[in-house]
Amino acid sequence: MLLTGTFLDEISHDIPHQNWGPHEWDLDFAHMKASGLDTVVVIRCGYRRMLTYPSSYLLKTQGCHEPETDLIDLFLSLAEKHGLGLYFGLYDTGKLWDTGRLEYEAEVNAHVTEEVWQLYGHRAAFRGWYLSAEISRNTSGAVKALHSMGRHCKELSGNLPVFLSPWMDGSKAVSAASAQLRKESGVTLATHEREWDEILGGLVGAVDAVAFQDGHVELHELDAFFAVNKSLADRHGLQCWTNAESFDRDMPIKFLPIKWEKLRLKLEAAGRAGYDKAITFEFSHFLSPQSSYVQAHHLNHRYLEYRARHSR
Repeated sequence: MLLTGTFLDEISHDIPHQNWGPHEWDLDFAHMKASGLDTVVVIRCGYRRMLTYPSSYLLKTQGCHEPETDLIDLFLSLAEKHGLGLYFGLYDTGKLWDTGRLEYEAEVNAHVTEEVWQLYGHRAAFRGWYLSAEISRNTSGAVKALHSMGRHCKELSGNLPVFLSPWMDGSKAVSAASAQLRKESGVTLATHEREWDEILGGLVGAVDAVAFQDGHVELHELDAFFAVNKSLADRHGLQCWTNAESFDRDMPIKFLPIKWEKLRLKLEAAGRAGYDKAITFEFSHFLSPQSSYVQAHHLNHRYLEYRARHSR
């Protein structure tokens, strides 16, 4: 299983910003292409008051700060230059993290997606949508809100694909703000299957792919969870992707580039499960040869060696 996509984490939340401009981003898109990627995903177009593009609606209604650069225009231009497709990630109000409820996200993003489609929908690299609201369990109102957002995106854009990237509520599903690395127990496989059967069943017609984050369960548990995820996706007519996290959840410093062997084991588990696509969170910080983390440069070397062996 080789990586073919990456998130773009420009609205930084818990990972240090690299302060790149157009030149650095151009170089990184070239590195992505050279590493075999064909897809970039804006992880969120805004978070609370920070924005990637000068949204008239969000500046007016959410009190956001006006960005210096229209990064959506920049990313689309670079995707077109380097031959990649871009999925647009929706706005994150922050209220999901504050309240555990998703209804407000759907209301705000109905306006955001209409604005975005008017501004950028004609661009050649605009290939689909990413529902940036992350869940792991069937939280209050989640299915209804995600279905509403997904359907609205598809109806706006002539049925362009929509995907989401939830996490599996395993033993490593702890707060990034906590010093804790693990909790006493994670979700059982049976509970995970039952809950996600219900969730995915409620998203049919609104979502085309599900890309479970792979970093919250132990490595030795991946085969079992991945088999369930692929079975559920097949059952509901969805593509099953893996979000292969290229940062390490096992280190006391959050977050550093992952040890190569762990990333390899995760990709191989996804391959055994027959997943349809592998994307990563995320190339620019943790896999790029120009990352601010030197360890990422070496991870890129190891991955390119692996890719060369398995691309023959």
